[in-house]
Formats: sequence, structure tokens, C-alpha cells
Amino acid sequence: MPTLVREGAHWACGESCVAGVDEVGRGAWAGPIVAAVVVLPPDPAIAGDLRGVRDSKAVPPHERTRLAALIRDRALATTVGTTPAALVDRAGVLPATAHAMNEALASLELAPDHVLVDGLHVRGLVCPHTPIVRGDACCLSIAAASIVAKVTRDRWMAELDAIYPGYGFAGHKGYGTPAHRAALCRLGPCPVHRLSYAPVAAIVAQSWV
Repeated sequence: MPTLVREGAHWACGESCVAGVDEVGRGAWAGPIVAAVVVLPPDPAIAGDLRGVRDSKAVPPHERTRLAALIRDRALATTVGTTPAALVDRAGVLPATAHAMNEALASLELAPDHVLVDGLHVRGLVCPHTPIVRGDACCLSIAAASIVAKVTRDRWMAELDAIYPGYGFAGHKGYGTPAHRAALCRLGPCPVHRLSYAPVAAIVAQSWV
């Protein structure tokens, strides 16, 4: 389970505002990249309050929704940032990821002393940060951010399903499932598809030339 070891090291140095950051949707064929920022109070007791928070991929959907509400209630601050599909196509996935994270950080009510980010170093991130590989599995604030980001993006993908029916966005959330591939072959791309992604581009080239 994720712990507060990383956050605690910064708290001990007087950095009381430590933000965890994670993104979801980077590999999806459609929809936005969504990044979330979570700042937990500098109190070891918060780990008990957030028991059950872990990598969002390991949490069932109904439990993610409950935990996201709990995180928002217990955290000092939570925000999200997005990068729409069109900007992912123009900028590329890594700059688009940094854009979503920077947007989330810019809207944060608190100025973080340090940022803990899931994965590798994020070029262009506006705050001092430490990348943590598999951070959503070992760092509580990052795990909390992964849940907030996932719940937010899943809700938006359900809304896009109503706007662009037939693709099944509410089910596969824009990822490259067989059902999504079949719908894309049948209907062609819609405005929230990422046309720069090779699988999408190949389907479009084969079916909609």
C-alpha cells in the first residue's frame, strides 16, 4: 500500500506543502489527458483516514468514486488540469502531459514547496519536482491524485458518450479496445479522437480515405 515516506521526508525539511501529481488518459485514442494534484496535510494520521487509497487501476470503479470524495474532503487542496485531444495531436503526448499537470498546478490554491510526480521527469513542469517510478503504488499523495484524475476523466468520457454516441466512450473510456476499433472503422473519427496516434491514423487511412 502507498505510504507517506516521500512526503514525510519533505515535511521533515520544513516543506509542509507537498503535492502529489498523476495523469490518466495518456494512452487513450480519444478524449483528454487529465492530471490531478493532491496536497495532503502534513500529518501522518492522514494515512489512516485515507486507508484503501492506492493506484487507481487497482480500485473498482464504485470504490474509486467513494475514495475520490474522501480525498477531496481530507486533502488541503485538490485540482485537475486537462489537455484536449486536438492539443495532444499538435504538441505530442509528453508536452501535452506537462500541459495538463501545469494547468492543474496553476489552479491550485496553495503554492507547493515540492511536487511528487508519478513516472519519469516531466520536462516543462513549472514546479520543482521529484519523479517516482510506480509512484501511484508507493506514494500516498500520488495514489490519491491518480484516483481523482481517473474518476474525473471517467465522468467526462461518459459525458462525451452522450455527445458522440456509437463509440462506446462510457465503457472503454477512449482506450483502444476491439469495440472501440470496430466503432471507429464503422463511424470514422469524431472531434475528440487523437488523429496523430498510429492506430487511429491507420484505421482512418484504411477506412476513410
